[in-house]
Amino acid sequence: MKAYVINAYGGADVAELTEFAVPELRPHDLRIQVVGVGLNPVDYKTREGMLKMIYSPALPIVLGNELSGEVIEIGGQVTGFKVGDQIVARVEKDRLGAFAEQVCLDETVATLAPKTVPLVDAAALPLAALTAMQALRDELGAAAGKHILITGGAGGVGTFAIQIAKHLGAEVTTTASPRGEDLVRKMGADHVIDYTKTDLTDVSTKFDGIFDLIGGKTLKACFGLAKQDTKVVSISGMPEPVTAVKDLQAGLKLKVMFWLASFGLRRIAAKFGVTYRYLFMHASGSELAELVKLVDDGKLELIIDKRFEFADIAEAMAYLEAGRAKGKVVVNVK
Repeated sequence: MKAYVINAYGGADVAELTEFAVPELRPHDLRIQVVGVGLNPVDYKTREGMLKMIYSPALPIVLGNELSGEVIEIGGQVTGFKVGDQIVARVEKDRLGAFAEQVCLDETVATLAPKTVPLVDAAALPLAALTAMQALRDELGAAAGKHILITGGAGGVGTFAIQIAKHLGAEVTTTASPRGEDLVRKMGADHVIDYTKTDLTDVSTKFDGIFDLIGGKTLKACFGLAKQDTKVVSISGMPEPVTAVKDLQAGLKLKVMFWLASFGLRRIAAKFGVTYRYLFMHASGSELAELVKLVDDGKLELIIDKRFEFADIAEAMAYLEAGRAKGKVVVNVK
C-alpha cells in the first residue's frame, strides 16, 4: 500500500509517499480503507521530532492522526462495527499511521461518519473537534453565563471551538486578523479582537475561561485576562505536571521535565490567581459520536480551507506549515 512515511526526524525532505507494509489486524481492530485524512500541526511536529519526549514510536513512522474511510475487515472481538461501515476516527497516539491507503485501529476510537457531508471532508472532524470539545466542555466548563476567550479562532481547531462554545451556551470572544474576521463571525463569535491592531495586554475584559491556540506571548497575555480562580487551557504552550499524570500517565522523569519546562508559565498564572493547563486531547469514539450528531443536526460546520490529492500530500503539508489555512486542510486518499 502507499503511505506517507518518515525514516528519520527532520524537515519536509525526510517524508516520502512510498510503498509500505499493510498493518496487522488485532482482535479489537477495524481495518479501514482510507478515503480522506485531515492534516494538523502535530503531523509536522511529529516529523520534526518535537514530540519524542512524549511518545516516540519506532522508525519508520507512517504519519497522520485523523481519517475517514470504510471498514473492510474486523477483528475477531469487534462488537460495534461491521464491514461496509463508513467511519471517522482519531487514531491512537501510540500507533499513528492515518496517512496511508489502509489503517488498522481500535474500534473504541472510531464512530460512524456523518451522513450530511462528503466522506473525504469528514476526515477534518476528529482531532480538531475533539480537542475543542475536551478543552471547552471538560476543562473550562463552558456554559450559559460564561464568557470564553478563544485565541486564533480562524484556524482548524478555532473554527470548531467557537461553534462548540456557542453550542454550550457561552459568550465568545476570539482573536483574528481582518482576513479571518468574517469567518469567525460566521462561526458565531460575539466579539472579535483584531490582533493586528490590538495587543491583548490592552484588553480590559476579564474572562471566565480562556482556550489558547497560539502560545508564546499570546498565551502569557491570557493569564492577565482570566478572572481569578479560573483556568487558561492551551494546546500551544508547554505541558505541565498535572498533564503528565492525567493524560500521559508519565513517570517521574517526564513529570520533572514538564515541571521545569512549564515553570515560567505556571509562575505567571499564579501571579494572576489562575490555573494553567496544557491539553493533550485523547481519542474517544463516544465523544466523536456526539460531534458527528452535531454535524448531522446542522449545529457544527466543517470549514475546509483546501483539498489535495494523496499524490500531493507533501504540498498539502507545506501549505499547512505556512500557517495561512483558515479552517482545515484535507487530503483525498481514495
